[in-house]
Amino acid sequence: MFTDPQFWVAIAFIIFVAVVFKPVRKMLISNLDSQIKTIKNNIEHAENLKNETQITLSDIKKRQNEVQHEIKNIHKEAKEKISFLESQAQNKLKEQISKREVLASAKIEQITRDANVFIQQHIGQTVVRATVALLEKKLNHEEKQNLINQSIKDLRSVIKN
Repeated sequence: MFTDPQFWVAIAFIIFVAVVFKPVRKMLISNLDSQIKTIKNNIEHAENLKNETQITLSDIKKRQNEVQHEIKNIHKEAKEKISFLESQAQNKLKEQISKREVLASAKIEQITRDANVFIQQHIGQTVVRATVALLEKKLNHEEKQNLINQSIKDLRSVIKN
């Protein structure tokens, strides 16, 4: 057993572990203590944040109630303003419609007068052309000359009067 190298490796290992255990244990304990302190500080900080959050939450709820009340007032005022603006818009629309109806009727009357004048002119021109064409076909040169002379006399008498 004392001659076996595995026995001496095991003994060396146990001695090594015993020698290293004390400083490692101190480091582990100090490390764990610092982590415990950090965790305690974090817990205290979290509790403080929780208290502040609860205070802020109550303030926010108060403000939310105030805002809801303000929203209701704004909504009510907006409805009143909308109804007022709608009535004004309807009145303006009625005025515009009546003005446009007057303009449309005036335009229709003007178009009717223009159409009547155009039709009368067209009828007059057509009658004159038709008369000229008939006279040219049915009258000889001498009858045409007599008709022209008679028309000139009639025209002079009309102009004098």
